[in-house]
Amino acid sequence: MTKIAVEQGLRPFQQALETAGFLVVEIKDPNDVNRHGAQAVVVSGMDRDFMGIDDSRRSPVITAAGRTPEEVVREVRRSLGPVE
Repeated sequence: MTKIAVEQGLRPFQQALETAGFLVVEIKDPNDVNRHGAQAVVVSGMDRDFMGIDDSRRSPVITAAGRTPEEVVREVRRSLGPVE
């Protein structure tokens, strides 16, 4: 199951990702991403470099700002590519 890290406080996005079949873990600090081995990260977008997490990571970082939960689910799927 694909694991997605979601910034704390983004409950509607967590729920949408879980409904779409992803395993969701909530992150409170940057170490949580590595600890959980998430394949993608969803952040609020309030701070582009949320707690040191930026686009230079190997895992895609998706910003939730201005998007619906469904749009974020589509972006996560697009970012991860085809599922094997």
